[in-house]
Amino acid sequence: MKKNGNLSILLKGLLKENPVFVLILGTCPTLATTTNVKGAFGMGIAALAVLVCSNILISLLRKIIPDSVRIPCYIVVIAGFVTIVQMIVQAFLPELYEMLGVYLPLITVNCIILGRAEMFAGKNNVGKSALDGIGMGLGFTIALLAMSTIREVFGAASFAGIAIPFLEPYKIEFLVKAPGGMLVYGCLIALVYVITRGKAPLKKSFSCAGCPNAATCQTGSCEAPAEAVAKAPAAEIEKGGAQ
Repeated sequence: MKKNGNLSILLKGLLKENPVFVLILGTCPTLATTTNVKGAFGMGIAALAVLVCSNILISLLRKIIPDSVRIPCYIVVIAGFVTIVQMIVQAFLPELYEMLGVYLPLITVNCIILGRAEMFAGKNNVGKSALDGIGMGLGFTIALLAMSTIREVFGAASFAGIAIPFLEPYKIEFLVKAPGGMLVYGCLIALVYVITRGKAPLKKSFSCAGCPNAATCQTGSCEAPAEAVAKAPAAEIEKGGAQ
């Protein structure tokens, strides 16, 4: 049972809970770095490294970090690992560093990494947190490779910078532009939804559990304001709108 549980943690990020196509996280780097396969693969591996390392350290510190300041602490940990990865890429892979540009340091605010720290690493042991980081990181990398392959092959008639001559007359340059990226992204989300229908997690509650801002939020529940508005008399709502 334990082995099956660990395997489930590792595999869920690949498809069933893929962070890009199912959880719809990390959209900005997904669209920005998938115009070519090299950039997408580099971004995926960089995010994977940060995700695994930050998950491990946050899991180790989960009983030490005060709950009221856990989000700032998570961000500091993530930013530290991003800085290390950024310096390594700049030193040994300058071409990739230039290709990724500002999106490499922006891994710090990637909601996939902060989300896993909050939802998983801060509540589980080191082994499970490492497996979760590997699974989600691989899922992110696979998603980027899938999108970049479609966009580069059919949009630029090349693969990882290697020209594909017979596709040159038929290339669709629209695909390597921003609207083309959105089109490919939407189609892949639809495809994954069909494949995982009935298996992928659906959002059933908007309670505070797992919300990164829960520690500082004074509302109590995101459901409460909506329910209050629904039950409030029309006169009170109009009065509030007038103010």
